[in-house]
Order: sequence, then structure tokens, then C-alpha cells
Amino acid sequence: SGVVSNLVTLLLTLAVMLSISWQITLLALVLLPVFVVPARRMGSRMAKMQREAANHNAAMGTQMTERFSAPGATLVKLFGRPADESAEFAARARRVRDIGIRTAMAQSVFITALTLVSALALALVYGLGGYYALRGSLDPGAVVALALLLTRLYAPLTALAGARVEVMSALVSFERVFEILDLKPLITERPDARRVPDGPVSVEFDGVRFGYPSADKVSLASLEEVATLDTRGGTDVLHDVSFRAEPGRMVALVGSSGAGKSTIAQLLPRLYDADTGSVRLNGIDVRDLTSASIRETIGMVTQDGHLFHESIRANLLLARPDATEDDIWDALRRSRLAGLVASLPDGLDTVVGERGYRLSGGERQRLTIARLLLARQRVVILDEATAHLDSTSEAAVQEALGEALEGRTAVVIAHRLSTVRAADLILVVEEGRIVERGTHTELLAAGGRYEELYRTQFERPGAEEAYP
Repeated sequence: SGVVSNLVTLLLTLAVMLSISWQITLLALVLLPVFVVPARRMGSRMAKMQREAANHNAAMGTQMTERFSAPGATLVKLFGRPADESAEFAARARRVRDIGIRTAMAQSVFITALTLVSALALALVYGLGGYYALRGSLDPGAVVALALLLTRLYAPLTALAGARVEVMSALVSFERVFEILDLKPLITERPDARRVPDGPVSVEFDGVRFGYPSADKVSLASLEEVATLDTRGGTDVLHDVSFRAEPGRMVALVGSSGAGKSTIAQLLPRLYDADTGSVRLNGIDVRDLTSASIRETIGMVTQDGHLFHESIRANLLLARPDATEDDIWDALRRSRLAGLVASLPDGLDTVVGERGYRLSGGERQRLTIARLLLARQRVVILDEATAHLDSTSEAAVQEALGEALEGRTAVVIAHRLSTVRAADLILVVEEGRIVERGTHTELLAAGGRYEELYRTQFERPGAEEAYP
């Protein structure tokens, strides 16, 4: 709108000035290139500085996010380098400050120069107009009118020149935004996608092969503050994985670290899509289901028990915003956490801190289980839910998990084999392949990899006390 109004003002003013005296008008326009040429050069220079400023801001923001979070700050303190981190942040902040000052100074000098040119043009009009007025070939009133009109001519010119600079600067921001918007999402919902059918849900993997996408397909070099992204990727980490979990049954995945257990768990809620084969819920490929119904059907408890820096109530309502107070307390009771929450001064309104650091590991896990209970999802994934807990906390969490798994289809990942003894089906995963399958008793009798893992855990001194 500013550009259009300035163009209209410019054209009308120019027409009136030409009608009064075309000679003086042309003289005033001699200085027009002094407006146009610097505006073009300044626009390019400003765009370059804006791009540099965006990069410096991104670098500073990345360090703030990583280093100034609770875990990041703790890590810096533990390894004794807070002074170095502070100096590095100060250097990045200085770069942001310096580019900001350079940008502001360039804009100020540019506008001041344009104002000076318009003043020179005004002096020329008065000089030539005064000469014509003394000769009697031009009315003195016309000279004054031309001078006043000239201010209406150069003001829009200055604004239009500044608009080019602003547009070039804005385009830099748009470039960064469109870089992200132009990234094709890995997971898309089909137009004819349907909901997961009601009732108990079965889970099935049929000939699944999968390799994680390379970094250049899921991120941008400018976001990660690197010159180029790692182009490796696409190597299969799962090979022909097939199994079925009947409704209400538990399937356990065990094996070495890095064998592909968590990858299997991530394919089920469709965090990634299988390269070949299919993952099915009630016999329907997850690629044919709506994302909303998958989220309503599948719940997941991970080993870190992530919580937001909000109240206990807010963290629980994330699972079901319409839950009542009674629903919340019922979920807390079933997760063996009601007594703790009731003892807190602010109760449900207690803020848990960043990533829930104000709670112990066991309390965090039980709160994520309470969230799962509140959501009432029909399929439960437990990814090392008790991996980092002591025996006492593990026992409390196991009780809560018993409530969470009751009547639900479950996929449980665990290194501690005590967690999976009662599973209806145990799958031993190694190097992305299912190498053994069966019940606890069957696998022990087979004398394979499961029996080896079991013996490693339970036949060492003190194992029986650690895993009653």
C-alpha cells in the first residue's frame, strides 16, 4: 500500500511540475540517478547483512537452547568449562550486536544521503527558478510552487528507495522460512485415510525392511550450523521383520543395544514409514489410517519419561484435555503417584520443572504412565521404561505398568529380562533381524541367544536380589 500511494503521489507531482516549467523539472530530475543507483546497490548490501545477521542469531539461539537448558547447563558445570562456554556465547552475542550496528548505520547513512540529494535538488530549483523570475520569464509564485512540489517529489522517491531495501531485507527472512516449508514431509496422510476400528487392536509387522533417511532429507545445513549435511543413510537397519501381537496380548522385544528394537517401536505409531512390507493395526496398514486415530490408539512410554516445564495437571491433560478432576486422580492412584501429588503444597498445580527435573526418575516414569492411563489408548509401547531405575523405583513402576497393560495390546522393549518373563511372545532381535521367538520357557529350553542373555543377567552374584 505504501508503494502504490507513493507512486501515485510521484506521478501526479511530476505532471503538475511539468505543466508549470518543464525546464526546471528536468533539472530537478537530473539528480534522479543518484537515488536509483545507490538504492539498488544498498538493497543488495542490506540483504547480505540481513542474511549474516540471521545466521549469527541462529548460532546464538542454538547455543542458548543447548547450553542454557537444565541438562545442558549441568553438563557444562560437571565438565568444568562454564568460563569457556560463557566466552563462546559472548563472542556470538558480539557478532549479533556488531552486524546489528552495521545494518543500522548503513540504513541511516543511506537515508541521510537521499535527504542531502533532495536538498541539493531544492537548491537547484531555487537557483534556476530565481534566475527565470529575475528575467521575468517565470512568475515568482511558480518558483515557490515548484519548490514545494519538489519536496512532494523526492519524499516518495526516498520512501520507494527505502522500500526496496526493506523488501530485500525481508526476502532474506522469507528464504529461511521457505527453506523449511519446502522440505517434503516424510509422513503424509492419504486423502482417503480411515480411522482405526473400534474394539481391541491387533498389531502386525509383515516383512518390514527399513533404513533411516539421510540427514539432507530431514534437515537443513543452515539450521544445524554446518556447511553440508551428512548424506549417509538409507542403509537397512531392519531386515524382514514379521510378527503379530493378538489383541490384549504382550509381545516383548529383547536383544543387544543397537539391534533395532526401538526402531520397531517407532514404526508402529508411524513416526517413520517402512521402506518395504507393512505395519498393520487390526489388519489395516498404518499408511491407510488417519494420524489422529493412530495417536488415539497407540500410547508410548519411553525411558527418559519426558515432561514439559508445566504443572502436573497440564502434563497429564496433554493426553486428554477433557479429563475431569476425578479422572486425573484415578490415573494417579493407578500409577501409584496419588499420595506424592497430594502431599505437594500445590498439588496438581505443582510445576515439575524442565524435563521434570524436580521429580525423581521413578516419579517421572510413573507420571508418564499416569498420562498413558488417562489417554486410555488400546495399544501400549514401553521402550525401556524401567531402564535407569533402582530396584525400589522399578518395583513401583512395574506395579503402575501392570495397571497400564491390563487388557491392552502391548509391545515391550527391555534389557532387563525380569520385565518380560510373563510376555505371551518374546522376540530376540539382533542386527535388525528376529533371530528367536517363543515364550520365556521355550526360549530358555532352546539354549540360544535368549538363554545366553538370561544367564548373563541372572547367574552372576547378587542377581537374584536385584531381580526377584
